[in-house]
Amino acid sequence: MYRLTIQYAVPDDIGGFDERYAQGHVPLVLPVPGLRAFTTSTVYPIGSERTVHLVAQLDFDDRDAMMAALSSPEMAAAAADADEVGVPRTMFSGEVASAL
Repeated sequence: MYRLTIQYAVPDDIGGFDERYAQGHVPLVLPVPGLRAFTTSTVYPIGSERTVHLVAQLDFDDRDAMMAALSSPEMAAAAADADEVGVPRTMFSGEVASAL
């Protein structure tokens, strides 16, 4: 499995961001081709200042499936919407490994 992870910084209006993300952005992500799982977590640091509010994880069968999804019109729509949300974000990807 291959995972795309997006970290969203803490927005000025957390409630407004959460509503906008759930109502507007999530419906654009769900039809992305090859998407096997989509999860979000509201995160809180342990022992440091909070700099990240939300982490989204999109899972695909493999890197090729993720790369195909990244070039799809559905992902382009989701990316354009994320740009409009106005919260800085960091994206990274990698193969998922389990130690269990």
